[in-house]
Amino acid sequence: MAPDIAIDADWNSLYIDGEWVDSAGDGEIAVTDPSTRETVARVPAGVEADVDAAYEAAATAQDEWERAPPSERERVAREFARVLGEYEDAIVDLLAHEAGGTRIMGETSVRLASDQAAEAATLPRRMKGEQAASNVPGKENFVRREPEGVVTVISPWNFPLNLSGRAVAPAIATGNAVVLKPASNTPVAGGLLMARLYEEAGLPEGLLNVVTGHGSEVGDRVVEHPESDVVTFTGSTPVGRGVAAAAGENLSVASMELGGNNGHVVTADADVEAAVDAAVFGSFVHQGQVCISINRHIVHEDVYDEYVERLTERAESLPVGSAHDPDTVVAPVIDESQRDEMLGYVEETVDAGATLETGGETIAMDGVDDSLLVAPTVLSGVENDMAAACNEHFGPIAPVIPFSDVDEAVAIHDDTQYGLSGSVHAGDVGTGLRIAERLDTGMVHVGDQPVNDEAHVPFSGTKASGVGSYNSTDIMDELTEKKWVSVQREPREYPF
Repeated sequence: MAPDIAIDADWNSLYIDGEWVDSAGDGEIAVTDPSTRETVARVPAGVEADVDAAYEAAATAQDEWERAPPSERERVAREFARVLGEYEDAIVDLLAHEAGGTRIMGETSVRLASDQAAEAATLPRRMKGEQAASNVPGKENFVRREPEGVVTVISPWNFPLNLSGRAVAPAIATGNAVVLKPASNTPVAGGLLMARLYEEAGLPEGLLNVVTGHGSEVGDRVVEHPESDVVTFTGSTPVGRGVAAAAGENLSVASMELGGNNGHVVTADADVEAAVDAAVFGSFVHQGQVCISINRHIVHEDVYDEYVERLTERAESLPVGSAHDPDTVVAPVIDESQRDEMLGYVEETVDAGATLETGGETIAMDGVDDSLLVAPTVLSGVENDMAAACNEHFGPIAPVIPFSDVDEAVAIHDDTQYGLSGSVHAGDVGTGLRIAERLDTGMVHVGDQPVNDEAHVPFSGTKASGVGSYNSTDIMDELTEKKWVSVQREPREYPF
């Protein structure tokens, strides 16, 4: 029987030890559609007893899964990728209701999650050991790679499917079990949906456990649980610092992808039309609610006016509206707290002397009280210390900062606590590469924009943008540990 993964399915259960169970508590979390502001689902507000049950199930199941042949772990990953493709349309619709995702966002989410699962399927056969000579006569040294054990996954609301999947898929493929705590804004797409799809893919019981709930109720418990061997977290830097500190107290491995303040550098010799074309996508895809979106446009003064004019025209031409309209490019943001914060940054920036070229307000929607639809916004005359530039605004906002030479552009780009992603448009590829090499960021894209993710290429940041890395074999290093085993083949002489 095909799984029911529509938003109006019954999601009011936790997934623990291969069973859909009631929470030990009696609370609920209402899931709200950002486009309509209506409640579209209810999920359990889990409690500590649920967390404990999830880790007990995970630890028990992991012991046997670790010994499963690589072909079986590979099979599950490949089957999960197949299931994603089979139910793509339903998943895209669910993401529109829960995360406010446009069709572009939903299709991208499924594609990325499928790519991650396909890459994860290669990991079981790549968990190879080593052999090393010994300084002791007659001894052989072997180094084995083994799973860490139980992996805690704490995922965000902005791209809940693939940002859960990039940790869950490789964790299971490398022989671990998982306890997944999704964001309370998107508990279905980020968690319960994942369980239903893995159930369809034939994952053995207990290897994926999903506990929905408020961070204030269960967040600390999942991070500090004694059975938690690895904590993967995607979210803001302030929250991530607390998660990393708690994981450290527990001596768990911490893999953190945190905030960004990504720059889009455009030189005097750049193709302005191409730079703006990339910028429109990099700033406004999924309403700018992307950790690697363009937060600052850093543009040479010789092409600054043309760039601002073109960017403003393009921003004003973007189709805006409900995420359920297939033609919409910019849909409502996730909730009122995010909306109010980003519009506050715009107001502060204008008060500080910047010019509001377009946007800076909400757009009314028929039948919706208190609209979350923020107009695509362009700000000119921005300086790096203004609110919309120095903060991660996480919205459809494009502050444009002028510079006079490349040294100044690099200084502006790096004058932030973050270093996640970035992009460069220059007169030629060689010049772009030379600038890219100078930027203090974990990822940078020449002739493009910062929103890029490929499962076979490492994804990581510098400075306050996180620790550890996702994708490729880098995530395998986070999720496994090495064990030294030596064999004394001949009798050994000891000094006493």
